Amino acid sequence: MPLYLNDDQTMLRDTAKDFVASEAPVAHMRALRDANDADGFSRPLWKQFAEMGFTGILIPEADGGLGLGHVEAGVVLEEIGRNLSPSPFLATAVAAVEALKGTAAAAQWYPGILSGETVAALAIDESAKHNGRIAMQAQRAGNGFRLTGAKQFVTHGHVADLLIVAAKTENGTTLFAVPSDADGLTATPERLADSSIAARLAFDGVEVDADAVIGEVNQGDGPLARLLAAGRTGASAEMVGVGGGAMDMTVAYLRERKQFGVTIGSFQALQHRAAHLYSEMEVAHAAVLKAQQLLDAGQDASEAVAVAKAMTGLATTLAVQEGVQMHGGIGMTDEYDIGFFMKRARVLAEMFGDTNFHANALAKAAGY
Repeated sequence: MPLYLNDDQTMLRDTAKDFVASEAPVAHMRALRDANDADGFSRPLWKQFAEMGFTGILIPEADGGLGLGHVEAGVVLEEIGRNLSPSPFLATAVAAVEALKGTAAAAQWYPGILSGETVAALAIDESAKHNGRIAMQAQRAGNGFRLTGAKQFVTHGHVADLLIVAAKTENGTTLFAVPSDADGLTATPERLADSSIAARLAFDGVEVDADAVIGEVNQGDGPLARLLAAGRTGASAEMVGVGGGAMDMTVAYLRERKQFGVTIGSFQALQHRAAHLYSEMEVAHAAVLKAQQLLDAGQDASEAVAVAKAMTGLATTLAVQEGVQMHGGIGMTDEYDIGFFMKRARVLAEMFGDTNFHANALAKAAGY
């Protein structure tokens, strides 16, 4: 598979680039932060995403979506990252859609996602670092289940309409589609480093009926694996956008900032650092595209997804750190946007496992 976009994907990229840059630039994120917006994103903008057809990219045509793939979803995510656009696109239109795909719960939740009315949140993590361990219990109660436990780092969990919850059942793991207004559910929102909002969720005997099960009882590993593969690849695509945006901003600054009467971009040491950064970002972009293509082809993409998440974590961290350093002291002030790219990169790096988590997974898979 060639590691470049085809004509249709290129057209989608151009459309997404113009739309996101126009409707949700960095200034949009600043405005939400300065207003201390309680949602952490704009619902009217989310409906505009739906009107553009973006929310239905991964939803099958039979269910009213576009029936496209992870490459196309990644094209949108890259532009979201490049503009630091606060959006539930990753959790809702990518990870949640993949978890629901092919299950009875899809018919209930897909229409709202397609229309931009529904926001989904992923209640997966329970500890400070993503580690895959699930302690939450789901015990049978009448015709359904009673959920007890806690989740954290649930992006938009305080305002989501749908929560995708992973819990332990008697003989395995089960995924549940839990309405946010369920009795016994408490959400405590917290601002993250990048001014986005995630929630800590407490489930105190939350009761759901059997229809809330995504897939089959005790067989949640399948939909959970789809959710994580889509989420990790999507987060990697958004990180490529963050790193690319930081790199473009830095190169532009090197071309305009002058010292001793000459632009600092003419200094050979800075040219070498910029060239190194460009190379790392190109490798990261290729790694993400490879993972997306394998997912779209229905092949085993576990190794490629881990490589993509680990590589983009390294490359984007380099991009934002070099950006701040080459801007000098002003890089960490509110006057310049480059510092916001560093903060967003840090949050994305932790989502669905950081570089060390995926490097360790690759080492174990290789027998180390």
